[in-house]
Amino acid sequence: MKSIAFFNNKGGVGKTSLVYHLAWMFEKFGVNVLAVDLDPQANLTAMFLEESRLEEVWSDDDQQRQTVYGAINPILRGTGDIARLTIEKVTPKLGLVPGDLGLSRFEDKLSDAWPRCHNRDESAFRTMTAFHRLMLQSADWGADIVLMDVGPNLGAINRAALIASDHVVLPLGADLFSLQGMKNLGPTMRDWRKIWKELLSKGPSDLPMPTGDMSPIGYVVSQHGIRESRPVKSYQRWVARIPRIYREAVLDRNEVDVPPRPEEDPHALAMLKHYRSLMPMAMDSHKPMFFLKSSDGAIGSHIQAVHDCHDDFFNLAKRIAFHAGLTLSDTP
Repeated sequence: MKSIAFFNNKGGVGKTSLVYHLAWMFEKFGVNVLAVDLDPQANLTAMFLEESRLEEVWSDDDQQRQTVYGAINPILRGTGDIARLTIEKVTPKLGLVPGDLGLSRFEDKLSDAWPRCHNRDESAFRTMTAFHRLMLQSADWGADIVLMDVGPNLGAINRAALIASDHVVLPLGADLFSLQGMKNLGPTMRDWRKIWKELLSKGPSDLPMPTGDMSPIGYVVSQHGIRESRPVKSYQRWVARIPRIYREAVLDRNEVDVPPRPEEDPHALAMLKHYRSLMPMAMDSHKPMFFLKSSDGAIGSHIQAVHDCHDDFFNLAKRIAFHAGLTLSDTP
């Protein structure tokens, strides 16, 4: 099982939409895929589930919530260890671990646990490894790949989520704020990785511990946020700077040679187009953009856009699978 976190501490870069569509594309390939919503805003969960189902999983009783918050609630309350993970079966091969606004309450608990791990505190390690051990439960469900959506910040929840990940994909926008976010998260990820590697030897020997590799496998540039009034030259200017900043900030390389253009950069997993009105249609239909049909309103020029969207996510899923060591068939 491979776990991949989609992370940028800059919001509005299409991160949640990216996870949602990749989950469906991997399912289309026949892969057992689990989408895990670790963003307290729970937008990924809202994309997957109808409002009536959301009311059921977000029970008023914290202990009965069928969400990631319900699973970590015993640790949060100090009454026990993680509970059994609830997996919402979207299809036989696509599962969802629903997010929850209540997960934000876990932030302080995780912040407190991090320094206590240095003192070999077992309860602190149980808190820090909660997400990892929940992911291990998904092996019983048969997950081949876990896609984690995390919030746009450098807080304790995201630190625990990234420690639980094998790989990290960086969604980006072509703007100054995305590049600044990348400059912030690169050194932070290296610090988290280094400290966790030091802490591994201090953890209980009988507790499953994540390796904390969080290996970056590339970036995805999304045009979802581009406005019609935005000059093309401005977009090209920021895109052209991504390869160098990614190498310096994320890979910690100070290369003398001029980096390649984004279109030729091996670290560029995809340059996604602006799909314009397809996204509102997809949200109304509760399906990915590449599944839209004429009955959903995809007519005329939208038909070609649906095909283009399918090809984009087909190729992106193949590239991510390759870097993660997951074999996919040639055709989904």
